Amino acid sequence: MPKKRAAFIGLGVMGYPMAGHLARAGWGMRVYNRTAERARQWVQEHGGECASSPQEAAAGADLAFVCVGNDDDVRSVCLTETGALSGMASGSVLVDHTTVSAEVARELATAASRQGVGFVDAPVSGGQAGAENGQLTIMAGGAAADYERALPAMDCYARFVRLMGPAGAGQLTKMVNQICIAGVLQGLSEGIDFAQRAGLDAGAVVEVIAKGAAQSWQMENRAHTMAAGEFDFGFAVQWMRKDLDIVLRTGRALGARLPLAALVDQFYADVEAKGGSRWDTSSLIARLRD
Repeated sequence: MPKKRAAFIGLGVMGYPMAGHLARAGWGMRVYNRTAERARQWVQEHGGECASSPQEAAAGADLAFVCVGNDDDVRSVCLTETGALSGMASGSVLVDHTTVSAEVARELATAASRQGVGFVDAPVSGGQAGAENGQLTIMAGGAAADYERALPAMDCYARFVRLMGPAGAGQLTKMVNQICIAGVLQGLSEGIDFAQRAGLDAGAVVEVIAKGAAQSWQMENRAHTMAAGEFDFGFAVQWMRKDLDIVLRTGRALGARLPLAALVDQFYADVEAKGGSRWDTSSLIARLRD
């Protein structure tokens, strides 16, 4: 019998493989997904149990993980009468892997604390490939004791995990991550487009400059598909715009100037207008080719 039980709520392109890593590591799993067929498919593949609600999934779990879409989705699966917290016992820990606002993270931490449940906000970076390969980076916020209890499970699908501060600090760190990605992708888009217009071999250009100061994860993993105009994979533009909306709202509250992030967000709006809401975020280059 498994020594530890975990719930996983939200089996999208990220949550599905993340929950799979936990199952393979020996955790007793109970899963919930809004589309029930997706949960049944996961159970057929990995074992465990399906739940009819987040509350049922989290009942009896040592750790309950959430990976859904946005602030409202997190509130719905955690804070309602049939939400995860209503099924969790004192001493258990709720871990939210969704990218949401820091305000929601603090709201969940407060609600969890009232019933003796720990909470960690733990947004991830690395995309679908990182989730599938167990190579995610996780930036966490919460009490050290709660983080330490959740860490062995998160290690099942992460290559690096770090506690950044109290509840909300993980989400704030993820905002920094998205600010940087937005700028890097716009620069990479302009560089590749420039190279192609100049008659250069874009692949050869990238091979050279990737060995110097311009190197980045985006260059190593996306430059060749950007040059080829392939975007039907990866982290969708609509989700990046959701993240940048959180970034810009938080920036205004902090008095932080984010002119590049705001500009790139508008560029993503152009991509959406071209029908690219589900394209990978590297599709910024498509708007330069009109």
